[in-house]
Amino acid sequence: MNIEILTPRNMQAKENRSLVTIANHSREKIEYLLEMAQEFERHPNRHLLDGKVVATLFFEPSTRTRLSFETAANRLGARVIGFADPKVTSGTKGETLKDTIMMVSNYADIIVMRHYLEGAARYASEVAPVPIVNAGDGANQHPSQTMLDLYSIYKTQGTLDNLNIYMVGDLKYGRTVHSLLTAMRHFNPTFHFIAPDELAMPQLYKDYCRDHGIKYVEHQDFNEDVIADADILYMTRVQRERFTDLMEYERVKDRYLLKLNMLGKARDNMRILHPLPRVNEIEYSIDDDPHAYYFEQAHNGLFARQALICDALGITLDEIKADTSIIK
Repeated sequence: MNIEILTPRNMQAKENRSLVTIANHSREKIEYLLEMAQEFERHPNRHLLDGKVVATLFFEPSTRTRLSFETAANRLGARVIGFADPKVTSGTKGETLKDTIMMVSNYADIIVMRHYLEGAARYASEVAPVPIVNAGDGANQHPSQTMLDLYSIYKTQGTLDNLNIYMVGDLKYGRTVHSLLTAMRHFNPTFHFIAPDELAMPQLYKDYCRDHGIKYVEHQDFNEDVIADADILYMTRVQRERFTDLMEYERVKDRYLLKLNMLGKARDNMRILHPLPRVNEIEYSIDDDPHAYYFEQAHNGLFARQALICDALGITLDEIKADTSIIK
């Protein structure tokens, strides 16, 4: 009898369930994950991951993403290890990313990683013997945020199809808008990009729209008339940490501020999303307006990330529906 020994190398070769980008997900896969998130919203507390260990490696600061991933793991019964400050790791001694990933893979069943370098998640997924979930890599992609954005859009609009989605602010460095744009290609959106020249949507993503038949319009004005037809108004923070020239940051940081008096012509169904943290780009008086949805959006992150963790570990929707370990 020949028994195959699964080493880290051939385990990875068998099936890589890592989530690096959502760009390759089909419409069916996205809808499958959204249905999974719905199941977790109905019953978030379970024992599905009893005995599993989730590692959260955050080489870049995070509050919502890290805490929601850790809460998602805890509510599913997993244990969590990791770090929120790379200064406490052996990286300060010169340890490479590969060595860190290989070392942590000895202890965890799945790794959730945020890194300041674009492409770091892709690299980690190629060397790790366990699944990698990209929690943001530089200005590149943020697929878990995209799943909670899609879930939020679906919950508020009742569909993902044929929507007018307005993206405002930092479209150059905003990895959340880049990921959302690629995910929406299946649903016939019309995008409106509202940004100064310095923070305009990169040509790479505009070419992506053209290659995939996605309609888009660019604006520099930001007022109630421009946003009157929006179904989704996706606000973003101008990210100081992405600028090498602080003078450029000062020139653009206050260019696009959403004020309550700008919502006078907004559609009833329009909802305001924001990946957070907010600085001053949404007036605080809007928090109590029925169009505001950004705090509920953050809450949806728990259910979306429960779905992503389970999917990366090979747990199916049918298994979740049949699960009897629900904690009331």
